[in-house]
Amino acid sequence: MNNATLQLQAGEYVAVVGESGVGKSTLLNLIAGLDRPDTGKISLDGVDYASLDEAGLTRLRRDSFGFVFQAFHILPHLTLLQNVMLPCWLQGIDGEAAAAPARQLLAAVGLQDRAESWPKELSGGELQRVAIARALVHRPRLVLADEPTGNLDPVNARRVLALLGERIRASGAIGILVTHSPEAAATADRVLHLTTDGLQA
Repeated sequence: MNNATLQLQAGEYVAVVGESGVGKSTLLNLIAGLDRPDTGKISLDGVDYASLDEAGLTRLRRDSFGFVFQAFHILPHLTLLQNVMLPCWLQGIDGEAAAAPARQLLAAVGLQDRAESWPKELSGGELQRVAIARALVHRPRLVLADEPTGNLDPVNARRVLALLGERIRASGAIGILVTHSPEAAATADRVLHLTTDGLQA
């Protein structure tokens, strides 16, 4: 992957599409600071990733990023409320200061009555809504969604995509959706095509 230039402002929600193997996951890993670029620069709010050691990148991900994965990654031994509170706990925020925004997000995704339920009691669409709530609870600057509807039926996929876009825009975060689905990409404000030659509108 060469010549991939991308500059986003707060509140922007873009989709990145491309053929399998072109580097979509690599691009996401670079943006997440999980991989280091051979050349070029990646920065968030003026902070160059190259200036951070691994501990600094971990803090950046913890404090500023929200992740929505295709496989949900909801922890089975925690209730839904506790799963959503997890990013707050990792920042040292506990008690009602963590529980209140978690309950608000569960309400926003339509699961306010399931706060004390266990993940095994939910459907795939419901688990993905929990994942979105968890990704947004700590008000991240950047939300990264990696094929978030790959395991969902069409009805739940549409619901999850609408919710994801709505919450990203409402919170003023930057949203990047990586997908192979044209239908999913169409829910973003802008669609970028990743090829071996770079990113193109």
